Amino acid sequence: MRLLTESEQNKIKALTKNQVSLALIEPTSTGLKKSIMDATGSVRSFLKENNIHDYDLQQQGPENKVVIKTDIYSDFSIISSYASLYRPITKKGDPRIWFSGLTKVALPNDIVAIVFYNSKFHVFNLTQLDVERLLYTSIHNPLKELISEINSNANRVAFELLEMLRQVARLGPIPSMLEADTSVGRTLENALGISINSSKQPDYKGIELKSFRGSRKNRKNLFAQVPDWQLSKFKSSAEILDSFGYKRKDDYKLYCTVSAIARNSQGLSLRLDSDIKQIIENSDNPEIGDFVVWTLDKLHNRLHEKHKETFWVEAESIVIDGREHFQYKFVEHTKKPISSQFDILVDQGIITLDHLIKRNSAGKVVEKGPLFKINPKGLNLLFPPSEKYILV
Repeated sequence: MRLLTESEQNKIKALTKNQVSLALIEPTSTGLKKSIMDATGSVRSFLKENNIHDYDLQQQGPENKVVIKTDIYSDFSIISSYASLYRPITKKGDPRIWFSGLTKVALPNDIVAIVFYNSKFHVFNLTQLDVERLLYTSIHNPLKELISEINSNANRVAFELLEMLRQVARLGPIPSMLEADTSVGRTLENALGISINSSKQPDYKGIELKSFRGSRKNRKNLFAQVPDWQLSKFKSSAEILDSFGYKRKDDYKLYCTVSAIARNSQGLSLRLDSDIKQIIENSDNPEIGDFVVWTLDKLHNRLHEKHKETFWVEAESIVIDGREHFQYKFVEHTKKPISSQFDILVDQGIITLDHLIKRNSAGKVVEKGPLFKINPKGLNLLFPPSEKYILV
C-alpha cells in the first residue's frame, strides 16, 4: 500500500479517537476494472482477529465464497452492497475480496477504509470523504451516526464499571481481605463481586482491573509470560532457579527484578534485539550467557490481549484498629497500547521483568511469573492519552 497522506492520517486519528477499529485497502486500476482486490496481509489479520473471516480455513472455488452485507458511505447517503470473500482455484487460491458498487466511490490508488460493525461491513473512501467534517458537523449524516454508535457501545461497559467503582468508593474504607501486597486488588474485586482472575483474560467484560496503593510508587503489573522454551537454552523455570536461586528459610527461591539497563545482584540482564524480534535474558556467567528468550510478537499479543482496555485504580491505605483498609479514590482508563513503545520501554529500563520462582520443602517448583512490570511514569508512554476519573 502507498504511503498515507497527512490528511488521510488525520482522518484515521479522528476515527481511532472514537474507538473505531479499521483495515485499509488500496484498489488498483486493474482491480477496479475486474472487480477484484487482493486481501492483503493486514486485511486478512483484521478479519481473523475480529472473528469475521479466516482465509486459512476457506476452501478454493466459487462454491466456497463467503458473502457479507456491506454499506458503502458517501457524503450523505449509503449504497447497499455486499462483500465477496473467496479464494479462486487459480493462482494457488490467493485470498480475494470485493465490494460491489465500490467503483461508484473509489478511484485507482485511493485508500478505502473497512469497518465491521453490527454483523456487516461499513466501507468508505478515506481519500475522498471529508471524514472530520462529517463527524463534527451538526448536520446528521450516516457516517456520523455510525461512528457515534460504535463509540457509544465501546464506552458502555467502561461507564458501567465506573459506576460500580463509584458505588464501592461510597462505602468508605473497606477492610483488607488479607495481609499481602495483592490485597488491594483482591479486596476490590471481592467488593465488585468479580471472581478472582487467574486466567490470562481481562477481569470485567473485556476490561482489565489493576489496583494499587496510592502511597506507593511501585511498578505496575502488565502481564505474566513464560519464555519461549523451544528457542531458549534453558527449558524450564527449574533450570533458571537451579542456576541463580538462593536459600531462604525452608524455600529455595529466585525473587528478583531484571532490567535492560543494569545487571542485578544475580548477574542477570535483559537485551532487546530488534533485528530478530526478541527479548533475551543474559547471565554474566560466560558458561551460561543468553539462556531464555521471548519473541516480541508473543509479548505484543499478550499486551494487547491483557490491556486492550484497562482501569488502573488507586486506593488510599488506611489502618483502622490495626487492620489495613482501602479507600478507592481514582481511576485512570487506558486503551490500545502501542506495541512499538513496549520495545523502547524495555530497552530504557522502564518496563522490567520479575522472576518469582521457588522450590518448596516438598521439592515442587512454583513459578508466579515471569512478570513484566512498568514504572508508573511509563503508562502515558505505552498508551495513548488516557481518561482520569475521581471516585470520591
